Amino acid sequence: MNRFFYTSFAIVLFLFLGCKTEKHKFPLEKRFWDTNDYRSVSLELNYGYEDDEKLPSFDDPTTRMIVEKLTDHENYVIVLEDEELGVKHRSGVAEEFFKQWKDMQDIYRARDRQDKYLYDKEMLAVWQFGLGLQLRYFKLGNDDILASSDDPSSDITKTRVNRNIKTLISNFNIYLDEINHENAFSNEGKNLLAEGIDKHFTALVELYPNADFGQLERKVNLMLEKSDSASIKESLRKLKELIESKKSVI
Repeated sequence: MNRFFYTSFAIVLFLFLGCKTEKHKFPLEKRFWDTNDYRSVSLELNYGYEDDEKLPSFDDPTTRMIVEKLTDHENYVIVLEDEELGVKHRSGVAEEFFKQWKDMQDIYRARDRQDKYLYDKEMLAVWQFGLGLQLRYFKLGNDDILASSDDPSSDITKTRVNRNIKTLISNFNIYLDEINHENAFSNEGKNLLAEGIDKHFTALVELYPNADFGQLERKVNLMLEKSDSASIKESLRKLKELIESKKSVI
């Protein structure tokens, strides 16, 4: 009788632990996540965790891989930069990724009682995933407009393309809004925020050197006045100098 009891107890315990381990499932076995994976993962991370349950983070070795996979730019690059695929197809995939990224933005926004971000590194990684994605998303959209236009040099076509570039620049400006909350970041988070400016804003200006960056310049100047972070201020100064250098070429 005792032997039967202990055997039954062991089986129940095993099943319980197994269920607990499988509470949150992520397709970590896949080399690249597609938009369907992002849809299910974002749903799980946004709504599948209890309020007092810790989300996957870079600092937790047992869940680090989840965040790394979630914010891996190769997941969209592998498709969007595949020139064997059509522009219209890639543009459609980029749009789906963009929709999923918007859902990702709420995952790591929580703050503690001191108004500090609980997951600043993870939030910035999600943000920067979106910056890199948008550079390709808007370019593919414009490439599709030009390819589908009877006259790519017409005023109507140019207006549509320039409108998209203006929207892209406005979207990038939203990233700089985080500087208004820089006290909510750890020192490491502030440095990561600055690295995002160095990498993705530089890519933006280099991709569209002749664009109207007046809106971005005004934002940079305001944030230079507001920021107290040496790393952020240095990144803003370098961005300002880069924009100015493109004007001199024009």
